[in-house]
Amino acid sequence: MLRNALEPWHLVLIIVACVLLFGSKKLPDMARGLGRSMRILKSEAKALKDDRATDTPEQPAAAPRTEATTAGR
Repeated sequence: MLRNALEPWHLVLIIVACVLLFGSKKLPDMARGLGRSMRILKSEAKALKDDRATDTPEQPAAAPRTEATTAGR
């Protein structure tokens, strides 16, 4: 039933709807903003990954939970 869920005419219909809703002048600005956001997200994710890789050896191992530590809860 959903073998060919996204056909070329679906994409044309989506593009036409976007142009009608947002206008042809705003679409390039929106695409530019989306591109900037994606670049920022990518760089922040890479920085987070690099930070985690450098922080991992320095962190002490968590103490194992025993009945004495959980009994007071």
